[in-house]
Amino acid sequence: MTGLAPDVAHHAALDARMVVVARDIKLLSLASWPAGHEIDFVADYARGVARLPRIEYPRHDFSDARAELDEIARAADPGHPLGQYLIDSTRSWATAAQLCEALGTDAVTDLSIQLYGSPFDPLPGNGPDARVAARHFLAIADEYDRELVSPAEQVAISATALQLQLQRDLDDYFNERVIDVVLDPDLIAKAAAGATRIRLRTTASFSDYDRDQLLQHEAFVHSLSALNGREQPVLGSLALSSPRATATQEGLATFAEQITGSIDISRMKRLSLRIEAVAMALEGADFIEVFRYFLDSGQSPEEGFASAQRVFRGVPTTGGAAFTKDAVYLRGLVGVHTFFRWAMRQRQLRLCRWLFAGKMTLVDVQRFAPLFESGVLLPPRWMPRWIARANGLAGMLAFSLFANQIRLDAIDAHGFHDI
Repeated sequence: MTGLAPDVAHHAALDARMVVVARDIKLLSLASWPAGHEIDFVADYARGVARLPRIEYPRHDFSDARAELDEIARAADPGHPLGQYLIDSTRSWATAAQLCEALGTDAVTDLSIQLYGSPFDPLPGNGPDARVAARHFLAIADEYDRELVSPAEQVAISATALQLQLQRDLDDYFNERVIDVVLDPDLIAKAAAGATRIRLRTTASFSDYDRDQLLQHEAFVHSLSALNGREQPVLGSLALSSPRATATQEGLATFAEQITGSIDISRMKRLSLRIEAVAMALEGADFIEVFRYFLDSGQSPEEGFASAQRVFRGVPTTGGAAFTKDAVYLRGLVGVHTFFRWAMRQRQLRLCRWLFAGKMTLVDVQRFAPLFESGVLLPPRWMPRWIARANGLAGMLAFSLFANQIRLDAIDAHGFHDI
């Protein structure tokens, strides 16, 4: 690449090679179940018949891809921030390739944990593990969700209606058609976002809160970070959803829901239910037991099936195995929230803005700081309004830093006075 320093050009060429390999390692697509299992399972269950779904996965061979990734890692300079990024990224993609080769076997569980962690990992800052945190939110949701939810928030919105609403909002944001919102009958999640397309599960129903969550979470984090990654002239891989960046990206997206007031207790309950379900599966629960857990927690049979299906992507449905991606949401949220508070204290809020310049980890954005400052990496072209308004973000974080010093356990029932 002309005009670049030799060390940058060297790693940019390696990154371009990595992008070619990584584009074929479509982990989430390959691990997803084929369409059609839900209809038969739910119909049988309604008749009192419960059969474990049996999923056949095609065999994959990524040995050439893994060899290329190893060569890229060996050629990268471990003492250079771009080299460190490439070494970490190639390792992650190689693990993802191994997982795809092992689909349908128990080996997927350990590989999944290597990529995404488990519900039993401690949260950042030596906090409790994700399962303990999930149970905390579930207890609060069980106590307050009916009390706090207004009738207007319970009105269902069809996927078709939501598609039209989101499309209008996005066209207004860009002043043109940049991202298409489409319906997908085969999607496991209720929604998923790429750089230029957001998919909604055709059969899903949504609420007003869901609409705001999808706009902030899927569009203004996942899609914008991918679009900004495409703008990078040196690191094209920042447009890809690398497995190693999942915790930061999902944490950032969930943080966006929180800071914009778009997250509700029902959303926290859904995230927490998934973590508990992953833990149950790892401890031996099979698909039917996990499905019943979601039913007992208030989900419809269709939603319960979709939720259980997430837990058993790529693994046997007989119990003792799980696809652990859903464990990243709370860990990522706590990590990103802590990082933003740290950046505020260190007077480095620019790092928070640079997080939107592509799909990267919290470690990456700190490594990349000199590259952003020198112009090797570009700042984000598109940002959600809450991060673009630095003064408002600083005000919120400043209050958060102070309020966290107040111990609620030191305030008794008579601890409040008129102010």
